[in-house]
Amino acid sequence: MSGKLAALTPEEIRETAMVDLVYELLYEKGEPMLYRDLFQEVARLKGFTEEEMTRYIAQLYTEINIDGRFICVGKSLWGLKKWYPTEQATDSAVQANVKDDFDEDLEEDLFEEEEDELFDDDQLDDDDVFDDEEFEELDEDEVEEAEEEDESLI
Repeated sequence: MSGKLAALTPEEIRETAMVDLVYELLYEKGEPMLYRDLFQEVARLKGFTEEEMTRYIAQLYTEINIDGRFICVGKSLWGLKKWYPTEQATDSAVQANVKDDFDEDLEEDLFEEEEDELFDDDQLDDDDVFDDEEFEELDEDEVEEAEEEDESLI
């Protein structure tokens, strides 16, 4: 670790807000990082116990989310907003400039498998198929009574 973080004493690190440490980590690395990696590094710097890690993981995520210095540029991938020109302020424009670990072919294969499982007619039981005969028809008197009740409510 080099830069501003390396110059901080353990006391200064303890007193520095977690979100400010994340900013310095990203600034020094110069590229987006996964949230879990950011949190683990903050936890290491601050010397968190397992209990403290459990207590602070959501808090830090919330702070990063609402802090205007950060931008989510992928699935759990965070960067500094100042790295992206203002004309790239839309999510799609930012996404186009980010390394993505998303595998479109894998996603498509998984979707097709899931779709096949959902719509496999061979897996249907006789109980799953509905016949028109199973549904009773309302007689005209019942329908008229229901319509009259609806009109009386108006």
